[in-house]
Amino acid sequence: MSEEINEHNEEELNEEMEPLEGGEATGETITRVSGMFQDWFLDYASYVILERAVPAIEDGFKPVQRRIMHALKELDDGRYNKVANVVGHTMQYHPHGDASIGDAMVGIGQKDLLIDTQGNWGNILTGDRAAASRYIEARLSKFALDVVYNPKITDWQASYDGRKKEPINLPVMFPLLLAQGAEGIAVGLSTKVLPHNFIELIDASIKHLKEKRFTILPDFATAGIADFTNYNDGLRGGKVRVRARISQQDKNTLVITEVPFGQTTGSLIDSILKANEKGKIKIKKIEDNTSANVEILVHLPSGISPDRTIDALYAFTNCETSISPLGCVIEDNSPLFVGVTEMLKRSTDRTKELLRQELEIQRNEFENQWHYASLERIFIENRIYRDIEEEETWEGVIKAIDKGLKPHIGHLKRPVTEEDITRLTEIRIKRISKFDIDKAQQKIDALEAQIAEVTHHLEHLTDYAIAYFTRLKKDYGKGKERKTEIRIFDDIQATKVVLRNTKLYVNRAEGFIGTSLKRDEYVTDCSDIDDIIVFTKEGKMMVTRVGTKTFIGKDIIHVAVFKKKDKRTTYNMIYKDGTGGATYVKRFNVTSITRDKEYDLTNGKKGSIMYYFTANPNGEAELLTVYLRAVASVKKLRLEVDLADILIKGRASRGNIVTKHSVKSVELKEKGLSTLKPRKIWFDETVQRLNVDERGELLGEFRSEDRLLIINQHGNARTIVPDVTAHFDSDMIVLEKWEPEKPITAIYWDGEKERYYGKRFLIENPDKPETFISDHDNSQLELVSTDHRPVAELVFYKERGKDQKENESVSMEDFIAVKGINALGNQLYPQKLKQLNWLESLPYEAPVEIPTEELEVVGEETVPSETTPTTQKETSTSENNTSESENGEELDDEGQITLF
Repeated sequence: MSEEINEHNEEELNEEMEPLEGGEATGETITRVSGMFQDWFLDYASYVILERAVPAIEDGFKPVQRRIMHALKELDDGRYNKVANVVGHTMQYHPHGDASIGDAMVGIGQKDLLIDTQGNWGNILTGDRAAASRYIEARLSKFALDVVYNPKITDWQASYDGRKKEPINLPVMFPLLLAQGAEGIAVGLSTKVLPHNFIELIDASIKHLKEKRFTILPDFATAGIADFTNYNDGLRGGKVRVRARISQQDKNTLVITEVPFGQTTGSLIDSILKANEKGKIKIKKIEDNTSANVEILVHLPSGISPDRTIDALYAFTNCETSISPLGCVIEDNSPLFVGVTEMLKRSTDRTKELLRQELEIQRNEFENQWHYASLERIFIENRIYRDIEEEETWEGVIKAIDKGLKPHIGHLKRPVTEEDITRLTEIRIKRISKFDIDKAQQKIDALEAQIAEVTHHLEHLTDYAIAYFTRLKKDYGKGKERKTEIRIFDDIQATKVVLRNTKLYVNRAEGFIGTSLKRDEYVTDCSDIDDIIVFTKEGKMMVTRVGTKTFIGKDIIHVAVFKKKDKRTTYNMIYKDGTGGATYVKRFNVTSITRDKEYDLTNGKKGSIMYYFTANPNGEAELLTVYLRAVASVKKLRLEVDLADILIKGRASRGNIVTKHSVKSVELKEKGLSTLKPRKIWFDETVQRLNVDERGELLGEFRSEDRLLIINQHGNARTIVPDVTAHFDSDMIVLEKWEPEKPITAIYWDGEKERYYGKRFLIENPDKPETFISDHDNSQLELVSTDHRPVAELVFYKERGKDQKENESVSMEDFIAVKGINALGNQLYPQKLKQLNWLESLPYEAPVEIPTEELEVVGEETVPSETTPTTQKETSTSENNTSESENGEELDDEGQITLF
């Protein structure tokens, strides 16, 4: 028989083989599969999709999970079972090896929802595996027994060998798929449903039952921080960004206390070590102190910024990862792509339907009990049992009882069947002799009350379902609060946080830059992902990647690391426009550009050359002296040019004419001051970061010497130089521009002396964090103010037997003088207060500050006001304010091409 099949297949394949184009020359053929091969593959693909990888939308289980839960129910006696025993029992239903069943069971157990575990079940934080199945035990949790099982409303099917019955779907009355999440890879498709918060799912189900809108977002057992901005309801194309929780323990130590979903402490540490080896970050060592909670200590070398390192960890390691959800489930034996909102709606509607089925079964059971209890009472109370004494046949007995019942059954809700009469004949004489009519009636009344209650629930099914979900939340919601913090992430630019792990050199005369030119002039430290901006004496500019050796052009005059969107770095240049042309001066920024494209900063005439060039990080404008060549027509051989009088424009502008005469040289007469206003800085509370993009609360205008004051709930004060890479802890209560001469006022509870103290102090060491309350464990900061003259309000407890004491106000300026930060302060009150509040501060007249120069600022660009004089008349050409895109498009200089 097998030989016949092989011959048949060979003939079929030969018929399907066709030569490719040009096949006669090459001998190549294409084989089209059909028949048995095609059917087998489709069967296999369908089996993997339906029976292994993808969960059903009805109960949220994959087949192996459903069979494990069924086996656990069959073995359930309230005691723990060896997992090996459960695995063996499951194999009666699951036609695969014990390893896959054991792994699936550990996965369910680690979610801590359906299975009550005992023993070493592994650690989702460290990635440690569970012990062997013969060493660990399990039983069903109370929650699983409550919401997963009800044999009366379960549809059954034969197991794979026909010896057992297994559930088609379990009657799960809870959005279990969303609570546990699911992940699987099948043939041609995959699924990735992220886990959601238990309490939030119940609240959303209740909102759906009330026909209200709701939103649900994932929640991970590993906690961490997540940005769900692009979650897309869990559909294909969405993305979730997750981060570890990193904080600064001290100036040389970072601590990681939560890991992102999908990562373990081991994978996190490996990624950090790899980034260190590649030079992206620089660390001294890593300590893993994880036990019940995550604690990874990252020790930094001295001189390395902790804030910048935190950003670098997010940029270059697994401390930040992206997850792409994909909501795929099985419905009616077909894959269905659906969002989490629709999943929850369907689950809630199915729960409501299952509750209806349960109630109808209960009502039928109560009605049957009421029916039989009523028949029993009629049978005994009316002594119908005596009518069968003379009957000699079974048929006669049945007819006699039926005849005796007929006058008394008009109030029954359904006809009397032969089965009912048979049950009456089974009543024992002893029970008849002890029959109590009153108790029988009480039982009937109780059944009628239960029937009425169930009927009421069926008529108000939505309210009943809401009460059901509310009970679940009350009974099982404790300890299941959200673990993952929801936050909008700021985008970290890798070039700003990468460690400068290599050195850049330049050969100015020959026109080469690179990291391998170690015999030439050293320029700066850089990283291998930096862009480098280069200017040549001919007035050419180019931005290129860091390389080992790159040719730019001869006579390089400036090389630096390029900062994208940098509006503060200002380039000043004086150049001659071609052979015999006029001399121009211009000031410009380079905020964006096309990489590896050469830009001409002159007008492009042959023979153009730069006389003077500077790159100033804060818009400094120098005072220059221009010397002219001595010719008969020139009377004044020296000119002064103040760059502060020149407008900052785009790099493509021609500039202002300095002179039309021949220039001998240009020299620096006087270094200039910044022509930029102090930088305005905002704090965006949503992402807990500083910015200069007008997002959040304006903190003020900052000069180079200005600092930020930070005070947290633990009584720690510090000042920092404002930096957009700075990180802030969630316990921060004060963040503002620091005024060194303005005192800080604090009221705190001293844990050792057990009384309130008040103090006023100044920051004595700006570069060092200091604690200004006592170091006792029970000491606690109550109030802190940075106002000049704050007033505190004391609210007292009512003493027994006495009238309520009126609130007292205290002017802190009069209460205590400004003292050292380490001073204890003055005793404010010796007992516990009901409340402490700040009242409106007393008026204070601040000294008049010297106003900043009247400059108009657009973003970080600086433009002198209209009243500012200009010494030279600016000329322009048609190309003045344009720059070319990579595709040769003409763009306004304000909308330059973005660097990619």
